[in-house]
Amino acid sequence: MTKTAWVFPGQGSQAVGMGTDLADLLLAQAKFAQAQEILGWDVLELCQSSDEKLSRTLYTQPCLYVIESILADIIQERGHQPHLVAGHSLGEYVALYVAGVFDFEAGLNLVKRRAELMDSASGGMMAALIGFNQEQLDQYIQEHEDVVLANDNSPTQVVISGTPDAVEALLNQVKAKRVVRLNVSGAFHSPFMASAATEFQGVLESVPFSDAKIPVLSNAEPIPTTEAAVLKERLQRQMTGSVRWREISLHLSEEGIEKVVEIGPGKVLTGLIKRMCRDAALENIGSLSDLPG
Repeated sequence: MTKTAWVFPGQGSQAVGMGTDLADLLLAQAKFAQAQEILGWDVLELCQSSDEKLSRTLYTQPCLYVIESILADIIQERGHQPHLVAGHSLGEYVALYVAGVFDFEAGLNLVKRRAELMDSASGGMMAALIGFNQEQLDQYIQEHEDVVLANDNSPTQVVISGTPDAVEALLNQVKAKRVVRLNVSGAFHSPFMASAATEFQGVLESVPFSDAKIPVLSNAEPIPTTEAAVLKERLQRQMTGSVRWREISLHLSEEGIEKVVEIGPGKVLTGLIKRMCRDAALENIGSLSDLPG
């Protein structure tokens, strides 16, 4: 059997119209109805609204969690199982759900509160650097405390996070082929999210975690584990810590993963992984037509 990892994208992968092709499936209908009870709004309706509304953290994160969870449920229902799971930022919650750490409802309640806290964050800025000078970046971050590495995505792509002045100053000093200022309200995945993380900790502690049925690679610590207590502690660190996706990608090779399936809209993660796992087969499942038989 081909050793397979399932990976789940996070905020930034959303697309208007995502999930609408699932509306006629009974399994999906039940999940969408359950989600509406928890969220107080309709995921499918939101996914057909404007890109501006869908891209707001408050809505993006629950929508991605629901749709990615449904796609994974259908794949599992059809007899497919991964050997390892991982998710990028918000996607880690889907990975934990798929691994049986918590049920769909518990996961969505966590994501709902996480999205509310992150959406209400203010005073921060994030920017992506593509084709940057690694030595310059490392030195600058070491010397300036108001800006940090938020997402270590690949050797050629990172996201920085901090105060607007500090981020802009870094962008003026560190050479990069391309810079993208992200449309977010706060300095996510940085110490500036400490107050939100403290409030979220109380919510997280109230949710029971089970040992995972499938090993999970966490953003905060990219070493596979199935231990419930360890996975919860790593998830708590995720809000203020860096997303260590480059290390996750490298670890897939170390674990002998032969195939990586990205479940969710877009192809962001497989685009990153192909540069580091050159021998792995890559597959994307973002819609009903992509689902295996």
